[in-house]
Amino acid sequence: TEDTPYSVGGMSAVNQSAEDGGSFSSKVINIVFVILLLDLLGFTLILPLLPSILDHYAQTGDVVYQSLQSVVDWFREAVGIPMEKKYNSVLFGGLIGSLFSLLQFLSSPITGALSDHHGRRPLLILTTLGLMSSYAVWAVSRSFSMFLLFRVIGGICKGNVSLCTAIMADLPCPKARNRGMAMIGIAFSLGFTVGPLMGAYFAVSSRTGDVFYHTPALLALAFSVADLLFIWVMLPETLTKDVKASSSGLGDSRDLLSPLSLFHFSAVSRTKDPPSKERMQKLQALGLVYFCYLFLFSGLEFTLSFLTHQRFHFTSMQQGKMFFFIGVIMALIQGGYARRIKPGHHIKAVRMAIIALIPAFILIGLSWSVTMLYVGLALYSFAAAIVVPCLSTLVSDHGSANQKGTVMGILRSLGALARALGPVVSSSG
Repeated sequence: TEDTPYSVGGMSAVNQSAEDGGSFSSKVINIVFVILLLDLLGFTLILPLLPSILDHYAQTGDVVYQSLQSVVDWFREAVGIPMEKKYNSVLFGGLIGSLFSLLQFLSSPITGALSDHHGRRPLLILTTLGLMSSYAVWAVSRSFSMFLLFRVIGGICKGNVSLCTAIMADLPCPKARNRGMAMIGIAFSLGFTVGPLMGAYFAVSSRTGDVFYHTPALLALAFSVADLLFIWVMLPETLTKDVKASSSGLGDSRDLLSPLSLFHFSAVSRTKDPPSKERMQKLQALGLVYFCYLFLFSGLEFTLSFLTHQRFHFTSMQQGKMFFFIGVIMALIQGGYARRIKPGHHIKAVRMAIIALIPAFILIGLSWSVTMLYVGLALYSFAAAIVVPCLSTLVSDHGSANQKGTVMGILRSLGALARALGPVVSSSG
């Protein structure tokens, strides 16, 4: 898999015809799209089942569940949330979601830095093996502690997204990188549109005894096995030997674990040829915008199901349709518009999308009719479809060829931290 048709920074990139490099980039983009889609389909199957799974363990009187319940009760009292069953399951889900995001926050930069040293392919195979084992644990789990173990293994091994963005960042031409990041966005939209519907369908249609999540768990396992085979057979290594050799490995582990160092992208500046101060400031600003955006986004995403349940008495099927609507709009915008944004126009697009969030938040927050809610959601989807792919493209231009994994891993980590904090802050607001 070392016979890549270009060599980053080497003379062979100049000698290769642009067409050859272009066809290699297209091939890589399509392969990564399939890898990520399979990964996300397995990951999103559980989303509509979480409340039912938590209710299931609440009724069985699981010891671990009860001890976590006391944490949720303490938080609920501290924040002043009414004692209602609906709130309980969402707060409990939020707690597990935050745990998952915190684990991702810790593991993403390390996975990225290791991939700069050992290559993208071996790390992708490793994280996919980890995810397979987590789904296998879920499939056989009969207690809440086993279910938690599945989420913990999954959180630690969920490095596929940052590795896929690092592969896109390896591509030689900015136009290909932009298309690659937009395709990652489309994979997300499709995964989050189709996965939850499949999960809900299989859980309802195959209630074997009291373990209704057995079929979705096996399906998630099947997706990750297919993913592993696809990576093994199809994915070429995009990090060339000379770049791998010049990578310094993990460096100072504090730079990859301390939130302050991550916001400063310290791991990128502590190298033999660090980027200029101006470049570093740009990178830090992009990281901060990414964090703030995802903090607000995950807060709204988390409270949206509460809001619609309380104000419009949405059933879980209506909520599924609402998320389907968001996913379809995002996929259309990413496929039609975000993919075609020219290099140099990304900051303008991000600015426009973030401005569109203001009326979106106002319309959703004040919505007194379902129509008004959906107009707000359409604006929200427009912003969501543009911000992350564009910021990822801008960030992928930073760092030397042997640091792309570290840079994209740190960005992913900041996003995970925002996703861990957003729901907690928004539900207490």
